[in-house]
Amino acid sequence: MSVTAQDVKALRERTGAGMMECKSALVETAGNIDQAADALRKKGIAKADKKAGRIAAEGTIASALSADGRQGVLVEVNCETDFVASGDDFRRFADEVAQAALALKGDSLEDLLAARLLGGESVEETRRGLIARIGENIGVRRFARLASPGRLGRYLHRNRIGVLVASPMPSSSRTFSASARSGSFITSAASASACATGMPFAW
Repeated sequence: MSVTAQDVKALRERTGAGMMECKSALVETAGNIDQAADALRKKGIAKADKKAGRIAAEGTIASALSADGRQGVLVEVNCETDFVASGDDFRRFADEVAQAALALKGDSLEDLLAARLLGGESVEETRRGLIARIGENIGVRRFARLASPGRLGRYLHRNRIGVLVASPMPSSSRTFSASARSGSFITSAASASACATGMPFAW
């Protein structure tokens, strides 16, 4: 059967795949958009698996705060080039992952990857789809959460350094720190004097 330009456009808007990929998938599925979308999804998973071994040393740090400002998260999401790191699709994905981390009940990276985003897909499913669409390896490397009896302070410097500071202090302090080629971050519940100087999570 013939595939119309409108069908190709509809499939592109639904999947984000390239025009020729959409046309080929529609031809293979006799114009069935649902089946074509599923076929493209499976191809995207295969592409993601092939790119998994490639080094992803660029990326961004995204953050999210609760409505009352007393809980916050920092998330590191990596890609291969700074060009992709500055792109809208990648930044949007990182922001959505940060929101998912804020709402997450579990504490592991596996829990975060299984969490559902607003579109209904899991973080991992969305990550694989983004790899297929962009053509670079993309990974969610780590995240950290911080809660405070008062409002948290937050600072992001060019999306490579992220800071969450809790003040006033509870009786105990908590610090998370890590470093990576592309960035590092620290979330800290510390004394008032330490808060005044700031505690960075940088990469």
